[in-house]
Amino acid sequence: MSLSTEQYIVVGEVSGVFGIKGWIKVYSFTEPRENILNYSPWVLRKGNELKSVEVLDGNLQGKAVVACLSGITDRDMAASLGGYEIVIEASLLPEPEEGEYYWRDLIGLKVETEQGIALGVVDYLLETGANDVLVVKDGDKERLIPFLQGQFVKSINLESGMMIVDWDPEF
Repeated sequence: MSLSTEQYIVVGEVSGVFGIKGWIKVYSFTEPRENILNYSPWVLRKGNELKSVEVLDGNLQGKAVVACLSGITDRDMAASLGGYEIVIEASLLPEPEEGEYYWRDLIGLKVETEQGIALGVVDYLLETGANDVLVVKDGDKERLIPFLQGQFVKSINLESGMMIVDWDPEF
């Protein structure tokens, strides 16, 4: 089994064990956290090692997500999974609503002002308390642009790989 980055997406990682019956603690990247349990199978990845597992059960336990996986029946087996990334097929994700985007779809988009001035490429996004922030890089220059559609982000065209923003190129 090999994973291409286009077909698979990292949705979390195994962060520890829960109890003595083989349940694991999961650090989930999904929003809300427990949505990670809606996707199965998971591919557990550490380096070149890959394991496909079915999610049998799980729930939100305080601030953590815990899960029971097929073939993992005791605490020692669960402990051996610590540090594995949790990867799913991208096709398991629902299609975003109109005007909504997955972060992975925004990364790599070219960013220009409304006047056609190139600002760089979306390198990654930051989650802040108020709103998400685009990190746009152009060589050594880095711009932080709030991801506020309609205010700063004027249009997004995934097909052409372009985002138009209302942003001062000197800032």
